[in-house]
Amino acid sequence: MKDKVLEIWPEISWIKNDELKGKVLDCWVYAIENSVLSIEDLQTIPFSLLLRECKIPFLTHKRTAVQLAVEMAKIMKNNFGDEIQINMDFLIAGAILIDVGKLLEYEIKAGKLTTSESGKLVRHPFSGLAIADRFNLPAEVQHIIATHSKEGDLGKRTIESIIVHHADFVSFDPFKETGR
Repeated sequence: MKDKVLEIWPEISWIKNDELKGKVLDCWVYAIENSVLSIEDLQTIPFSLLLRECKIPFLTHKRTAVQLAVEMAKIMKNNFGDEIQINMDFLIAGAILIDVGKLLEYEIKAGKLTTSESGKLVRHPFSGLAIADRFNLPAEVQHIIATHSKEGDLGKRTIESIIVHHADFVSFDPFKETGR
């Protein structure tokens, strides 16, 4: 399973710290093994059940958010120099894991992918945080998962969380109006 996860998530290799890299991989393996979805489903299911007729696959959205976050961080570091400190390993790990909890939200009813009752009560920032905690990811990475969506709007975000939050919404909001 680990090899298959690495195939769909080549961005995991961008994490320099081997221990963190292994924990991120373990989180995804756990989520897939405990989901109604297969690893292949992640390449075909819509990235959001909130958008009607969403044609963008889950994994395409996720990888786009990670890539946007990394590029934004690189530009910020290049332009602001020592005035800003960004932990790229935490940023990448957090970005890869922000939606890992979604795999536990879903159920299939009458052949259709839907959000389970449990998933409606415990949204993916919380279930993702629980998965990350299960594998002892650093608090900084757990913070990114917990604060990446609207649930984090009332709290203070770290610089890594701010970047990931905006990267996620940049790859989501353009589809809200059109329903593409």
